Amino acid sequence: MRLQGKTALITAAGQGIGKATALAFAKEGAQVWATDVNPKLLESYAGVANVTTAVLDVLDKAAIQKFTADLPALNVLFNCAGFVANGALLDATDADWEFSFNLNARAQFWMIQATLPKMIANGGGSIINMASVCSSIKGLPNRFIYGASKAAVIGLTKSVAADYVGQGIRCNSICPGTVDTPSLGERINAFADPVEARKAFIARQPMGRLAKAEEIAPAVVFLASDESVFVTGQNYLVDGGITI
Repeated sequence: MRLQGKTALITAAGQGIGKATALAFAKEGAQVWATDVNPKLLESYAGVANVTTAVLDVLDKAAIQKFTADLPALNVLFNCAGFVANGALLDATDADWEFSFNLNARAQFWMIQATLPKMIANGGGSIINMASVCSSIKGLPNRFIYGASKAAVIGLTKSVAADYVGQGIRCNSICPGTVDTPSLGERINAFADPVEARKAFIARQPMGRLAKAEEIAPAVVFLASDESVFVTGQNYLVDGGITI
């Protein structure tokens, strides 16, 4: 098992990519802390081996510090929490910008800052941040704030990688295309015509379908494992060809 003996912390593990990754980590032998702001979503882990759940609001810096202070040193941190804001620049508000940057970028900064000292003291580890192809990699229509915030994640990732590469820390990001998750379903259902909205999301994927969360998780497992021991500061695209 590729993650045997490792301890991992995942944010937004209640559903979607976070949950698929938590289950994949546990299957590979890791001891997983699966966290989410919604306690109901964590109930599905009942009876799952190697997984401990905890409620954590990553927008609350004090809560992050209190929670991580009681944890053992981590080998893996997967910052999965995020939000997709819809709209172009002229649709954006200061409140939309602040919320997205707080959740998509600042929360990752807080999580890394809270866990990095123990990780370094323990000899190093792997930090994996959720970015997106919609970022500095590719512009997509009506994703102004989202793309800007995910570009910030890529910059954050490379900076952490550069600063701590000599202390055993690897920091990489995952950049998915469009993934068929519950959160995407909620956004699609908010459209006046959800059927046409889903068709539009699929149309921008060259493979002609959306990704499954379980198809993103293996890339996160790779970056968490010793198989990627010589990989840092990279942005791993799992995008179904959207950036071809």
